[in-house]
Amino acid sequence: MHQLELDRHHELAAFLRSRRARILPEQVGLPRGTRRRTPGLRRGEVALLAGVTPEWYSRLEQGRDIHVSVQLLESLARVLQLDTNERAHLFLLALRQPPPVETFSPMTINPTFQQFLQQLGTTPACVVDARLNVVEWNTAFHATIGVVSGYSAMMSERERNMIWRLFTSPLLRKESEEWEKLARVFLAQFRAGYGRFINDPWWGTQIAELSRISPAFRELWARHDVLNRPEGWKSIHHPLVGELTLDFFLLQAVDSYDLRLLIYSPRSNSGTAEKIERLLAFDY
Repeated sequence: MHQLELDRHHELAAFLRSRRARILPEQVGLPRGTRRRTPGLRRGEVALLAGVTPEWYSRLEQGRDIHVSVQLLESLARVLQLDTNERAHLFLLALRQPPPVETFSPMTINPTFQQFLQQLGTTPACVVDARLNVVEWNTAFHATIGVVSGYSAMMSERERNMIWRLFTSPLLRKESEEWEKLARVFLAQFRAGYGRFINDPWWGTQIAELSRISPAFRELWARHDVLNRPEGWKSIHHPLVGELTLDFFLLQAVDSYDLRLLIYSPRSNSGTAEKIERLLAFDY
């Protein structure tokens, strides 16, 4: 086994031991009984409560390379009373992926994040959620992409959805160079988000409706691309300053798997940064 894999399994084992040690028997409905040599639950007690054999759980805590299912990890998270961040850490160590989410909950952008967006100055940026809804943006985004794409605070959730707009707006398809490449990048991000939400009916409704009205969506969705590619580029024609060429990349919010910062960086030597400065001189 590769050394990095060994390290991951050993880290998982150490994490489980540390979480087990902090749980008192009475916290999970067990009698304290006789004096214990070590604090917390015994391995056999965790195994009993999680519905696995003591031998299997012992191998897991020994850092062995064994198969771990989502259902088992959820049982361990419940028994060990893990909070949201600990549960996510458990899944990343065991499966190298975040835990699945039953339903989607709208996210709130805190004031610090909003302030950071504005401090990016001439760099257009927005915050997108797991559905690829644009939920917040800075002035530079509004002055450039927002003007061309028609984003406004009064838009419905569907109108703010990047996938919906990419596949239903004739304006975006006309103005965006390399449209298919751009659409494939964001559609793959959309599919990656879709895989995290098990019982949320929004995804099925959105996919069915887009499949009905957009042949391009049907074709690209059938490819089953799941790229977590975080960057690309786009060129747009702005009615006031002409062509804008932007490199974009996605940054994951540290405290949430469901929020990402999408930054559009003006391409060097394209004159885009200077054009954005001129746009920001207007009253946006």
